[in-house]
Amino acid sequence: MSGSDLALAPIAERADRAHFTISDLSAEFGVTARALRFYEDEGLIAPERRGLSRIYSHRDRARLAWILRGKRVGFSLGEIREMIDLYDIGDGRQVQRQVTLEKCRDRIDLLERQKTDIDAAIAELQEFVALLRTITHKD
Repeated sequence: MSGSDLALAPIAERADRAHFTISDLSAEFGVTARALRFYEDEGLIAPERRGLSRIYSHRDRARLAWILRGKRVGFSLGEIREMIDLYDIGDGRQVQRQVTLEKCRDRIDLLERQKTDIDAAIAELQEFVALLRTITHKD
């Protein structure tokens, strides 16, 4: 897999570009320039500076895709940082894959428990609504 391999969730490399501007990435990923600057401040991406302009690499683009994917499924920025920083330890991403798999499995377990709780709450509310309807119809 290419350098843009995002652990277990690859993103297609953009061979047509050597670098990206803040506007390029904002448009491609549907995020604000402010969000990109925030991720930079948090040390999650590290664009090159040319004067006042930020120049993003393919690596920054791949990391941004990973950040956004991680956020969508509920990982904290700390968890995301841990997973993407493991890319650089030089072991062919073995530790990154293992840690990411464990975190994903843990997240799935948590979401399954939350889903069970939500389903139970919905069922209880439906029963309460049904009870209220029968009481209303008797009056």
